[in-house]
Amino acid sequence: MPDSLVPPVDLELRLVRYFTVVAEELHFGRAADALHLAQPSLSRQIRRLEHQLGARLLDRTPRGTRLTEAGTVFLPQARELLRTAGRAAASTRSAAAQGTFTVGYTTNMIVTPAVRELRHRHPAADVRTLHVDWNEPRDALLDHRVDVVVTRFLFSADDLDITVLYDEPRVLLVPLGHRLAGKESVTLADFADEPLPRFTGADRIGANPPGHTNLGPVVETLEDKLELVASGEVVSLAPAGFRGNVRPDITLVPVEDADPVQVVLAARAGDLHPLGTAFRRAAEAHLVPDGAARTPRPGTRTGAGRRADPGESR
Repeated sequence: MPDSLVPPVDLELRLVRYFTVVAEELHFGRAADALHLAQPSLSRQIRRLEHQLGARLLDRTPRGTRLTEAGTVFLPQARELLRTAGRAAASTRSAAAQGTFTVGYTTNMIVTPAVRELRHRHPAADVRTLHVDWNEPRDALLDHRVDVVVTRFLFSADDLDITVLYDEPRVLLVPLGHRLAGKESVTLADFADEPLPRFTGADRIGANPPGHTNLGPVVETLEDKLELVASGEVVSLAPAGFRGNVRPDITLVPVEDADPVQVVLAARAGDLHPLGTAFRRAAEAHLVPDGAARTPRPGTRTGAGRRADPGESR
C-alpha cells in the first residue's frame, strides 16, 4: 500500500520501548524490574500499545511470554523507530546548541559542494551562505557576520585561523590592443614600468608585486579596477580563476614568475563552533581542484593563525 494511503497511527514511543524490553526479556516480571515499573502497570501499557496497533503482540504461556506473529513482525520495526527517534532528538539538540553556521565566500569562490556535504551530514543544522565583498573577509569574520570564509589570502591573519586549501596562479589583466595582449605568457619584468592599481588599508596585502612603485589611481571596487584596465590607465594582477569575470575589452595573460595566491579557509581564532571542523574537512575534500598545489609560505602554519604573505589582487 502506498505510504499516502496508510492511515496514521499515534504511537507513544514510551510504550514502544516497553514492548521491546518485554520482547527481549520474554518475561513481564523481569521486564518490569528493568523498567522500574510495577508488573500490573506494565501489562496495562502493553495492552494500550496493542490497542493502538490493533494487533496482539505478546502471549503469556505457563512457560513465560512469547511473541505473536504480529509481535515478531513489529519488533525490528519498533527498534528502528526508537533508533530513528533517538537520532532525531540528538541532531535537533546538536543544532540547537550550534545555532546558525554561516559560510562566507568571495568572488569566484564556489563553496556549494562543501556546503552540500555539511548539510547532508548535519541535516538538522542551520547552515547558511553569504557573499562577502572582496575587501571584507576579515571584517566579516570579526563582526560575526560569517563563521568561516573561503577567499584569497590578501589580509592580515591576526586573530584568525587560516587553512590553506590550494595555490592559484596569477594572470595579468590588460586592455585589448595592449603591447602584451596575445602573448602566451609574461614575466614580472615585462610590466615592471606599467602602472598598477593602488590599494589602501590592510585588505590588499600582496595585491601588487613587491617593490613595484609605479602605482596608479586608488581603487575601491572590482568594477573600478576593470574600468581602469579597459581604459588603459593601469594593468593589474588577478587570480587565474578570474577568467569568468573578464570584460570583452580586457584579456588575460599568464604571469610565469608571480607568486601564486593562496585560496584559504579563514575562521576566528579559537572559535569552537561544532561545525567548524566539519566544514574544514568538507572544504579540503571538495573545494581543492585535482592536482592543485598547496604551499604554505615560510614562517606560516597551515590551519593556525598567522600573518599574511604576498598574494594577488582580487
